[in-house]
Amino acid sequence: ARPAVTRPTATRTCWLLAYALIGDGLLQAAVTAGPDALPNGTADGLWPLTTAPVLALALSCAPAAWCAHLLAVRARRKLSASRALEDFATSVKPLLLGTFALYLGALTALLALTTTALDEPAAYPQTLALGALLLLSRLLATHGFTHAPALVLTAAVTAEATALTTLFTARLPGCAWLATPVQSLIDAWGPAAIPTIACGTGALTLLLHATRTLTRASAHATADQPC
Repeated sequence: ARPAVTRPTATRTCWLLAYALIGDGLLQAAVTAGPDALPNGTADGLWPLTTAPVLALALSCAPAAWCAHLLAVRARRKLSASRALEDFATSVKPLLLGTFALYLGALTALLALTTTALDEPAAYPQTLALGALLLLSRLLATHGFTHAPALVLTAAVTAEATALTTLFTARLPGCAWLATPVQSLIDAWGPAAIPTIACGTGALTLLLHATRTLTRASAHATADQPC
């Protein structure tokens, strides 16, 4: 049966989505004049929200569910037709990678639509990295592999939280040096570098893990359809 989503995993996912909504603006505010300052230098107690990525990720739940369903159904068909476990693993790996690419394509299209509709700057790198991370976490957890997604989601949340914490802590007397690594990263690639690296590294880790675990016959022999 499909494992239930645990409260810690849901909490980590909510953090990552919340960061996608307010993280870049808050990070830029921390770099400038503090949490009450906007990136343009005005201070009205707010910072910019990036709603297009979150809306695109919400709309991508349907393609994600369809992709997960497609992977489960096609994998079980290949399992029935395979004469050896090696044949199954060889045939399922392209299916897994194709499903992953299909979802990213759908998310890219949805993000293009939402950024146009809401007239916001495109946030492709960090949104695609987060979408990939959440999809792979779902695929692995659905087939019973919950440990790796939990660890990787925790690492991504920790990286984003640490970046924010160090920037605000660096405003204390004598603590300016704490912000040097994060500040250098932001100066080179902008605030989007933080979630892109955090989620992108996590997604790559889970993708490598998935190519080893979800290509096993045991992962599909008794798993229910994920949708």
